[in-house]
Amino acid sequence: MMRGTFANIRLRNQLAPGTEGGWTLFLPDGEKMSHLRRRSEIPRGWRAAGGAFRKRVWVWLFSRLAAKGTRLLGVRAVIAESYERIHRSNLVGMGVLPLEFKAGENRETLGLSGHEIFDIEGVASLAPKKTITVHAKSEDGRVKAFSAVARADTPEEVSYYHHGGILQYVLRQML
Repeated sequence: MMRGTFANIRLRNQLAPGTEGGWTLFLPDGEKMSHLRRRSEIPRGWRAAGGAFRKRVWVWLFSRLAAKGTRLLGVRAVIAESYERIHRSNLVGMGVLPLEFKAGENRETLGLSGHEIFDIEGVASLAPKKTITVHAKSEDGRVKAFSAVARADTPEEVSYYHHGGILQYVLRQML
């Protein structure tokens, strides 16, 4: 499953310009590498404090996201301009939080390069379509704050997300 997630030869990751297929950029040193090699080096676990979590959040600019593979690769949140209903729902079902830029904003207008470290506040008190604050810390230490909409659109989806996905939710209900 993980091997095929971003192996489509038509994918173009804007973090690794000039590449096609399953390539990404290892941060902070900037080495281009296969997403499979990158996966083995992603730190596990989230640091949680006061309802906020901190981790690299990848801005995937593909039209189609394989939610299961995304989760298996260690991604916990995705920021995009919009989502097709089925892709948004699949992300939430796998425990990945889909965040949507506010109308008129995108990574270019906000000056985001994809090399930032993001602090996402308000996850512990997540509610359907809640506006949350995202702090993007650039490599030079500057912090940009912007609002994004958490696209867990129903109370059930919020529960699925908090449980780590629909499977974990169902299993916990059975115990």
